[in-house]
Amino acid sequence: MSQNLVIVESPSKASTIRKYLGDEYKVLSTVGHIRDLPRTQLGVDLKEKFKPLYVIIPGKKKHVDALKEAARKATQVFIATDPDREGEAIGWHVTRILKNLNKPTHRVMFYEITKDGVLEGMRNATDLDMNLVYAQQARRIIDRLVGFKVSPFLWRVLYSGLSAGRVQSVALRLICERQEEIDKFESQEYWTINTELETEKKHVFNAELQKVNGKKAIIPDETTALAFRHELKEAKYTIAAVEKKRVHRNPRAPFTTSTLQQAAFQKLGFTTKRTMTLAQQLYEGVTLQDGETTGLITYMRTDSTRVAESSIESIRAFVKDSLGAKYLPAKGRQFGKSKGKIQDAHEAIRPANPALHPDVAKVSLTGPQAKLYDLIWRRFTASQMAKAVFDQSSIEIKAAEKFDLRAAGSDLVFDGYRKVYFEKEEEKESHLPADLEAEDILNLLQVDADQHFTKPPAAYTESSLVKVLDKEGIGRPSTYANIISVVQARNYVVSEKRKLFPTELGKVTNKLLVENFSELVNKTFTSEMESRLDKVEEGQLTYLQIMEEFWTLLEKWLAESSKSYSEIKKSLQKDSGEVCEKCGKPMVVKWSKNGQFLACSGFPTCRNARPLDGPKPGEGGAEEEAKDYGKCEKCGSPLILRDGRYGKFYACSAYPKCKFTKPFTILMPCPKPDCKGEISPRRSKRGRTFYGCTKYPDCDFVSWDPPIAQVCPACENPYMVAKSTKKKGDYALCPKCKHEINVSDIEAS
Repeated sequence: MSQNLVIVESPSKASTIRKYLGDEYKVLSTVGHIRDLPRTQLGVDLKEKFKPLYVIIPGKKKHVDALKEAARKATQVFIATDPDREGEAIGWHVTRILKNLNKPTHRVMFYEITKDGVLEGMRNATDLDMNLVYAQQARRIIDRLVGFKVSPFLWRVLYSGLSAGRVQSVALRLICERQEEIDKFESQEYWTINTELETEKKHVFNAELQKVNGKKAIIPDETTALAFRHELKEAKYTIAAVEKKRVHRNPRAPFTTSTLQQAAFQKLGFTTKRTMTLAQQLYEGVTLQDGETTGLITYMRTDSTRVAESSIESIRAFVKDSLGAKYLPAKGRQFGKSKGKIQDAHEAIRPANPALHPDVAKVSLTGPQAKLYDLIWRRFTASQMAKAVFDQSSIEIKAAEKFDLRAAGSDLVFDGYRKVYFEKEEEKESHLPADLEAEDILNLLQVDADQHFTKPPAAYTESSLVKVLDKEGIGRPSTYANIISVVQARNYVVSEKRKLFPTELGKVTNKLLVENFSELVNKTFTSEMESRLDKVEEGQLTYLQIMEEFWTLLEKWLAESSKSYSEIKKSLQKDSGEVCEKCGKPMVVKWSKNGQFLACSGFPTCRNARPLDGPKPGEGGAEEEAKDYGKCEKCGSPLILRDGRYGKFYACSAYPKCKFTKPFTILMPCPKPDCKGEISPRRSKRGRTFYGCTKYPDCDFVSWDPPIAQVCPACENPYMVAKSTKKKGDYALCPKCKHEINVSDIEAS
């Protein structure tokens, strides 16, 4: 029996779809892209209208052969790759390898991998959209030109193997500029004054000093604060005005790709990459407890907040039955466009079956899958629920005619959508006494003057970086996870305590790119390029037009950057303050693929070089190192502390004659029972710091947070981990029972 062939990208998606279509369809997957530009050459004919040279990706030949064989036997071919630019391009590449078979070929879109969604897609088969294909091809070729033309600049100036990417370099620039702001920030002291007041009916509330002599209260130092505090202690307090109003708060729109990544990071602690991987799994399909295999969410790469009317009707029925009609607005809610061009062919990210409650679904999901589905379901459900209602009140208080204080309160009248979902930063309840009236006399119970210091801008987290990338139009939401992964994989950025910091290599790379390709790594240019690519997708620009525009600019920038590599290299060298023990010339700090090192400034006449953290020859450095780190267990020479690709380690100073090494530890024994190892900080292949046992692989202890030799007082777990948040400051957390201890309590004990 002849079959129709349906081609998708993912094996798991193929498995799910196969169950819906029956025996007359054969479903195969490409397992991602099957053709791309060659890895080792540019692959673009710059003289022939930027024609790309596509080749079969190494390792994909068996998949290509399987597709050809199945297509040869098929009556029709249906391209069912993901409904976006990337999926359209993959589908086009499939048609190129099957073109000689002359089979009728159709394009189908599956926005949700459910039976209804798949059958709907098959009924509405269409043709490939070549504008989408050309938009993706333009992005790919532009990124290839940047990679192959700009990266060699970094190789000549620093060392080979470095990478410059069109969008990743802008993300790196944002992270580096934020770090510069933090480093340059000078903290300023300021004080606040709070009072505890009591009404005639003995109701107590707090009010903060706002104005002094009619102007904003500025309290720069302790002297001023104590002077105000003294006056306030002697003052009489009278309510000057009371304002009360009822406030309605609307729920937020269902998730887009970027808002899902932000919320999953903030609420669940998921990296952007993990969020997208889990969302892909939920979209492609899971097997539920009743044996049905189905996708649980709609397509997860979207910047639209629109949802299908049928899904609104479904969730409204669910809310009415489970919570009551009072939790429903008069009609379903659609959210408008908030910015620029929206890829409105896709819905927002929502449950494919809104009636499938997370508590029912979780028995069929992994823990992380269940958490993400719960988040998506709650955000979508809340978006179709009634507004939350608050009673807000503000009290203006006069003290000694000189001081104005203010108290504010908010009481929840009706929870509405908050019954299901709300953000942390949304308004919390803060009660004020109901019996407050203008001209009431208040009794002062206490006055507190508190010292504060202004804080620098916060380092980017994955969530806040995604928010900026999305706001500035840098890249596309579907690329954010890859952007953040790449800058870490290149060792330009490290993630510590969920914050992104540039490495020394990242700072130097950014400095070189900004000074020599400032327009290329400019966020405005990058955003405008996204708009130009959108116009290719819409048919307003051609592939050739955008390529000619970009290549003209890139040629100009390359010519300007190549004027003096030697001068650029020299500008990166730092004086070490040491002299060469062989020729007496100054030693300078240079870069290599293993990081920074010391080299003689007389190179190439003098080729003396040594590790940056090595001992100074002839200056007793070895003896000082030996005092700190002990002696080599093989030859007795002093040990020195070095910094390798995967973190710090002890090494013999007699290297290369003796190659003895041992792990650097944090002087904490491994908490696993009967293990004799110690905990050592290490770096993963992606540059992220973690903590593991020196007895690995015999001991598999590992922690992303720094372990502390502190027994948990709640569950007696043998160790806790160091944590830090803006709200809580530094504290210790038990990884087993989640009990928390303040740092001051640990020090006191």
